Amino acid sequence: MKLMRIPFCLIALLAISNILPAQKNVSQKPNIIFILADDLGYGDVGCYGQQKIATPNIDRLAKQGIRFTQFYAGTAVCSPSRASLMTGLHTGHTAVRGNKRTPPEGQYPLPASTKTFVSELKEQGYTTAAFGKWGLGGVNSTGDPLNQGFDKFYGYIDQTLAHNYYPDHLWDNHTRVDLSGNLKSDSVYSADLIHEHAMEFIQAKHHQPFFAYLTYTLPHADVIVPHDEVYNYYVKKFNEKPVKIKSGDKEQHHFDPYPHAAFAAMVVKLDKQVGDVMKAVQKQGISKNTLIIFTSDNGPHRENGGDPDFFNSNGIFRGIKRDLYEGGIREPTIAVWDGKIKPRVSTQVGAFWDFYPTFQQLAGSATSKQVDGLSIVPTLLGKPNQQQHKYYYWEFQEQGGKQGVLLGNWKGIKLNVTTTPNPSMELYNLQTDPEEKQNVAAKHPDIVKQIDAIMREAHVYNKDWPLLYSEVTK
Repeated sequence: MKLMRIPFCLIALLAISNILPAQKNVSQKPNIIFILADDLGYGDVGCYGQQKIATPNIDRLAKQGIRFTQFYAGTAVCSPSRASLMTGLHTGHTAVRGNKRTPPEGQYPLPASTKTFVSELKEQGYTTAAFGKWGLGGVNSTGDPLNQGFDKFYGYIDQTLAHNYYPDHLWDNHTRVDLSGNLKSDSVYSADLIHEHAMEFIQAKHHQPFFAYLTYTLPHADVIVPHDEVYNYYVKKFNEKPVKIKSGDKEQHHFDPYPHAAFAAMVVKLDKQVGDVMKAVQKQGISKNTLIIFTSDNGPHRENGGDPDFFNSNGIFRGIKRDLYEGGIREPTIAVWDGKIKPRVSTQVGAFWDFYPTFQQLAGSATSKQVDGLSIVPTLLGKPNQQQHKYYYWEFQEQGGKQGVLLGNWKGIKLNVTTTPNPSMELYNLQTDPEEKQNVAAKHPDIVKQIDAIMREAHVYNKDWPLLYSEVTK
């Protein structure tokens, strides 16, 4: 029997043809997994100083990549912060600038004219999916995630309903997922169900790059969690006394009677979910072609069981959710990409609006000049040519209105900007006073003048957000 001889050149050609597509994909279009925790403070995880809650998976993630020490959210509450992330605009330019709810279900929507980075990724051949909390427009609105670049959505379309971890429904694209059994007993914990669907997506065999937006609701209020071994461990560890609910006060208390233990268990659950994502990426053999980002949408909360003082959730920083002080907007932020990102701690300043051009560049499209962000790809890859912002700007349209500017090491803050004519500015030097304890505005009128000019320039009226401050709700 004669064996057919295959020319060596043909063997080589076949081998090369099998290798090249994978190599091209690795170098040009990585998968992107963006994990966005909800109300997780800068100091709520171990690698950022947490002492009372164990977060081994997030800590391990930090050791494998970049741990940023000065990375900022879009602003101090959910919807506008996420709008900043999606659009690459700071909150002086975004269309959505508050947590305004619109009937029948959902928040004030992103307008039809919006171009999200998700749409950009989709145009570049990405499969895109979101799992968790949306909050930027209801089903079939202009802000519907399926109208803003996502192929798949599963979770809460309305972030107000996401306070309830045992809801009567979620959304699977435009299909209402019935969970009415939760009306009789707390049977399906939404954070677990959402994570299951996210893992199914990540574990699927994708034939093109994918973007997975994991907008997990943990550890947002209401502080409530299944009573498992972790919960029981923390009840015992904290030697916690049960919270007593006064008669007639049940409407104001929708949280666990042992809220410290429940909050810790929620953070541990989030940490385990991060660990599941890490394992799936390794098991799929896609770690060298997958960028994982972990961060939070704003500072820690003090609502329905939240106790940032007990956990030192904001670390050394002043302020919590709804504050433009560092504790309200500086977030734990980690980036991991096996073989591309060298493990290290980075002091490079960044903000949510920088992710838009970053993902554009990674996907191979031209970075937009219509956004406020700057690509941080050079920082991620350890290159020296990182562009720097002239300033960072935030505004917050509740509690009388607030504005904040970071100019180098100088941080300027104005409070009650809509209720007080020409409000005074607070000024802090973050290099010498990161806790923002010493207001030095009187000593530096020149810096105050510069920042005041920036605030006037950065806040631009947007016809798509014609609401008065008084109309903005929680």
